[in-house]
Amino acid sequence: MNLHTYKSSSGRDLIMEYIDSLTEPERVDAFSVLECMENGELEKIIFKQWEKKIYEVYFQKHNRIFYVTVEEEDIYLLHACRKQKNRTEKTDKKVVIRRAKELGKMLGKSFI
Repeated sequence: MNLHTYKSSSGRDLIMEYIDSLTEPERVDAFSVLECMENGELEKIIFKQWEKKIYEVYFQKHNRIFYVTVEEEDIYLLHACRKQKNRTEKTDKKVVIRRAKELGKMLGKSFI
């Protein structure tokens, strides 16, 4: 599978910036999760449907990445954050929805 990370309008890779800001054990776990996703080994990771066609994958210390799957070979990573409570923070939810809509317009699809 092909992983595509979200890039800001200025070209910054926001997903990788988040992962790079984590502690060493968290980074290692994040990269192993991304590797499993890239290899199509979803049975090795903890993920669930978040809303409509958006999923979230969990990794060490309550971190998570929101993503959508387009076709069968492309996964678009929308947002990465630390889970603070039992539900998604309002600001993180807004970011995920905005990016999903933005991606949907670019690809001519609907994710949310």
